Amino acid sequence: GESEELTGLLPVLKRQGVTLIAMTGKPTSALARHADIVLDSAVAQEACPLNLAPTASTTTQMALGDALAVVLLDARGFKAEDFARSHPGGSLGRKLLTHLRDVMRSGDAVPRVAPEAGFGEVMSEMSRKGLGATAVVDAAGALLGVFTDGDLRRKIEAGTDLRSLNARALMTPQPRTIRDDVLAAEAVALMETHRINTLLVTDATGLLVGAVSTNDLMRAKVI
Repeated sequence: GESEELTGLLPVLKRQGVTLIAMTGKPTSALARHADIVLDSAVAQEACPLNLAPTASTTTQMALGDALAVVLLDARGFKAEDFARSHPGGSLGRKLLTHLRDVMRSGDAVPRVAPEAGFGEVMSEMSRKGLGATAVVDAAGALLGVFTDGDLRRKIEAGTDLRSLNARALMTPQPRTIRDDVLAAEAVALMETHRINTLLVTDATGLLVGAVSTNDLMRAKVI
C-alpha cells in the first residue's frame, strides 16, 4: 500500500468522492489511511523461508477476496442462472441454458412405427435410425409405447417367436418420456436416475416430437 503508482492515485480518487475499500497487510500504510474501509490481511510471517516473497499474505488476500465475493453474491441474490448467462460457453452455462429441443432428434430422425407394423419393419426402423429403440405411435402421432434393443434381448432369451408379433405386442406401453420444453440437463438427470440411454420426447398434448440419447447429450457437451 505504499507504491508510487498507487499513492499517486489516492488524492485523485478522494477528490472525486470515490468510496475506497482497501485490502492490505499494513493497516498503517498510505492506502489504508486513505481508505473508507480497510480489510486487514496482515500475517505474522510469510511462508517463504526468507520471509520476503509474498506467500502466506497472498493466500490470505485470496481467502478474503473469496469471502467478499460470496457475501456480495448472497446480498445481490445472484443465482446459478445469472452465472450461466455470463458464461454461456462453459459447462454450467450449457447445463442451465441448453433446452432439450435444441439437442434432441426431431422429424424423420426419430424412429417410429405404427402399432400394426411387423417385427421386420420394427427392426428395420431401429437399424435405420440408429437409436437402439423405436417409438410406437398411432395415426395422430400420439405415443403408445416403445421397443428397445434391451426388450429385444429379453424376448430372445425368453424364446419368444418375434416374427409372429407386431409392434403393439412387442412394445412396452406407457414408456418413460420427457417434455420438449425442459432443459437438457433434466434429461440427463432422468436418464441417470433410471439408468436408460434413450428418452422419447413429447409435447404438452402427448404427441411424439423427438428423441434423445446419451450420445446426443454428450455431443452437445451437456454431459
